[in-house]
Amino acid sequence: MQLDVRRARATESRKSRWRRISHSRTLILMCLPAIIFFIVFAYGPMPGAWIAFTNFNYRDGIFGSPFVGLQNFEFLVKSGQLWNLTRNTILYNLAFIILGNILQVALAIMLNEIRSKYFKKISQAVMFLPYFISVVLVGVIAFNLLNYDTGAINALIEKTGGDPVKIYSVAGLWPFIIILFHLWQSTGYGSIVYFAAILSIDNSLFEAAAIDGASAWQRTRYIILPSLKPTFIILLLFSLGGIMKGNFGLFWNLIGNNASLYGTTDIIETSVYRMIISQNNFTTSTAVGLYQSLFGFALVMLCNWIVRRINEDYALF
Repeated sequence: MQLDVRRARATESRKSRWRRISHSRTLILMCLPAIIFFIVFAYGPMPGAWIAFTNFNYRDGIFGSPFVGLQNFEFLVKSGQLWNLTRNTILYNLAFIILGNILQVALAIMLNEIRSKYFKKISQAVMFLPYFISVVLVGVIAFNLLNYDTGAINALIEKTGGDPVKIYSVAGLWPFIIILFHLWQSTGYGSIVYFAAILSIDNSLFEAAAIDGASAWQRTRYIILPSLKPTFIILLLFSLGGIMKGNFGLFWNLIGNNASLYGTTDIIETSVYRMIISQNNFTTSTAVGLYQSLFGFALVMLCNWIVRRINEDYALF
């Protein structure tokens, strides 16, 4: 009797599950391209991570190559290369995340204060434009501004009686240059989310503030900024997930193979690319990539745990 009851419950559970799937078929179809994308490009390549623990060769393949354990990681640690790459990647991304989010919030608030719809649309278009400019073109713009012989900055320095500077040989300047170009290219587009969050704030709050005589700064401080807090935290957590992944296109097109700048500009992506292209070194580059992914995963889990302990509503999961 009990067995029949359990079977009946299991059958009913399966029917209920299929009914839910049937009712949600439109949403499932909408999600299908994203699911296929992640299966093909995220989960499909995962077995290739085994290369990091082997002395890979083409004849034996991924799983037939000799197993060497952690030797590839030991080489990176002993050479000091891993520490330098990790430091540069994290510091650049921290600067991108902190300065980027602050500027995006400020830009969204300023856009919200514009009363002319026509001028607001023009401002948005102008601010979004840099995001759609190819990083190759950004590298060309930077070269025409910064190169020693014909660069606009050195030409201006010479016109004012100064001596031109070999900017492409001064490693200390490039962290500021890279951060500046990144912010110029991404801030306008990144402000869209914050601007949308501001538009979703209940209008009655602003009306009540206006009746009470609140200034623009007081509306920003007591209404807009607290309302943007959940959005800011969620975007921050997403950004921290990619803190070990640098903007390869920007770094490569600005720096290229300029070895004199590697100390302050070399990140994990550019180093891995050179290992594969110039040295044909799949094992070490895969070891670096695996380390990068595990570090980012651990950081997201840690930050999400901290946020959940402070306020569970702001956590990702």
